Amino acid sequence: MQTPDRHTRWIMEAPQAVEDELTDWLMEQGATAMYREADGPCAFLAYFPPGLVPPDPSLLDRFPGVRLLRSESFDDEDWLTKSREGFGPILVGRSFYIRPLWDKAPVPEGRRAVVVNPGLAFGTGGHETTRLCMELMEELAEAGRLKTPILDIGAGTGILSLSAWMLGARGITAFDIDPDCGPAMEDFIELNGLALRGKRPFEHFVGTLEDPRVKGPYQGLLANILLETIQELLPRMAEAAAPGAWLVASGILAECQDEALVSLAVHGFRPLKVVREGDWIAILAERAG
Repeated sequence: MQTPDRHTRWIMEAPQAVEDELTDWLMEQGATAMYREADGPCAFLAYFPPGLVPPDPSLLDRFPGVRLLRSESFDDEDWLTKSREGFGPILVGRSFYIRPLWDKAPVPEGRRAVVVNPGLAFGTGGHETTRLCMELMEELAEAGRLKTPILDIGAGTGILSLSAWMLGARGITAFDIDPDCGPAMEDFIELNGLALRGKRPFEHFVGTLEDPRVKGPYQGLLANILLETIQELLPRMAEAAAPGAWLVASGILAECQDEALVSLAVHGFRPLKVVREGDWIAILAERAG
């Protein structure tokens, strides 16, 4: 039962197809935060503040496939602890060290620290696709192929743009269609201010690939977005890419690898390498000359 001075957390099973509708309803019921776990079983969580009685769980029956797995109560101190559970430093590739903003441990020798805010729903480095893209960019840098200018499509917080900058790239532009990503990218740059030493790693805007701020031709494209979106944008991406430009594309399920490779080839991007982590892949491709 809800107590006056304690928070309540609902852990639910919820198909992604009803997530938006469920989120709207939970907010109407007074929930203050919702998110989906990045790792399996990818439960959907909702938080209710002290003093608020959560809705009757039976009302979840209106959402197909949604069920309450359990309800938990915790105090304010536990809220802070729980927000940090399950997210420690992550070693990515051969050179990156993704650390949550509260981590003060020494950075391993030879690693570049990327500071993230795990409270964000995107761009924290916690997803396989982000790590795969960073690893492919390391390979491009080592081969002397991380040429610029670079366009980061669907950038989220800008973590891939910052990673490219840390690897030596300059002339980077990042954009996303989500209005929340504008402030998120500024916050991300500020979080990494110590490493940047006053330098601005990339320019960014909220908009689409048709925006006049997309100049081109670009020597490199980053697209860590869903395959369906990549397929929709490929004609415009091909126009924006210089001959011989590289493309790092991810957000692609491994089961869709053949479909993704064919789509890239049809639009003039020759696949060079596929890397995989878990159920996800990233593809390095090159624009035909």
